[in-house]
Amino acid sequence: MPFRVISWIEFLRTEGDPPNHTKGSTLGSSPTVREGSSDDPSTNREHLKPQTPKQKPKSKFAGIPPSIARVLTAVVLLPILIASIVIARLALLFVLIAAVAMVIALYEFWLLARRQQVKADLATMFLGGVALLTIFYFADPRTGVDFEMMQAIVLVFTMGALASAMLRGAPFDKMIMSVGATVLGVLYVVLLGGHLVAVRVGFAAPLSRHLLAFFFLVIMSADSAAYYGGRMFGSHKLAPGVSPGKTWEGAIAGMMISLLAAALAHVWFFPELPLRFALPLAAAMNVLSVVGDLTESALKRSAGAKDTANILPGHGGVLDRLDSLLFNAPVIYYFARLYFK
Repeated sequence: MPFRVISWIEFLRTEGDPPNHTKGSTLGSSPTVREGSSDDPSTNREHLKPQTPKQKPKSKFAGIPPSIARVLTAVVLLPILIASIVIARLALLFVLIAAVAMVIALYEFWLLARRQQVKADLATMFLGGVALLTIFYFADPRTGVDFEMMQAIVLVFTMGALASAMLRGAPFDKMIMSVGATVLGVLYVVLLGGHLVAVRVGFAAPLSRHLLAFFFLVIMSADSAAYYGGRMFGSHKLAPGVSPGKTWEGAIAGMMISLLAAALAHVWFFPELPLRFALPLAAAMNVLSVVGDLTESALKRSAGAKDTANILPGHGGVLDRLDSLLFNAPVIYYFARLYFK
């Protein structure tokens, strides 16, 4: 009897429930394990079973073919872009669209650098980008972009990027690459792309409308023709080491459609631009579009990425959509300054 009382007292102190002694049990034996407790062998076996990792929910656009996703994205975004170009009162909307696109593109460039273990300074990139974009916003085509002010901004921005990397402290083994990525991202995205803002707000409303309509019509139609022409007829690789999907057949289709788009623009809304200038301009823009596209593909390949992001279904990231526009933005601006002065 004393032994049973001691057993009850010890168990109440540890568990709070009476022990369940069965016949044939020895004194001092452990109480019966309750079902579902952590000591239950069957429960432990269940915990030891490998758990299947939860899969991330697939995007709603995951099952849509890329060619159709491209069209759907264009159907949604193109009307907004066209309205910001055609309607004079929506000039600020175009500036806002351009600014947001460049901010996202800068972030995507920063992500590409990070994939290579290069820590670019995102805050410095944004500050430098805003400063350069401000110069383009107030640019006057009669006098041109204020190169002295732009030079001062680039100088201060470069020194700031270097000082910022130094102040972040050790390790300094990748300081050259991080500062280089910081400066290159702003020069690539904003210094080139900012010229479109100067075209929209610097020239008179009818001329800026015609210039930008010509610009986007030529480049986007050539890009679509190259994409679909390459998918349908492509067999000879254009640059397999850079972008295996691009073909000579697609490039030829893009060139033909760019010339056709330039002729259409001349007849439709831009008679002030003669064909003897419109066609060579379109051809040069098409070549630069291909070069810009391949350059951005090389940047992605260096980072081991297929797309810079997945924000635009069928297109990838914003930088993937801007690649052909960035190389051509200075062309349309300086052509307009020289021809329409």
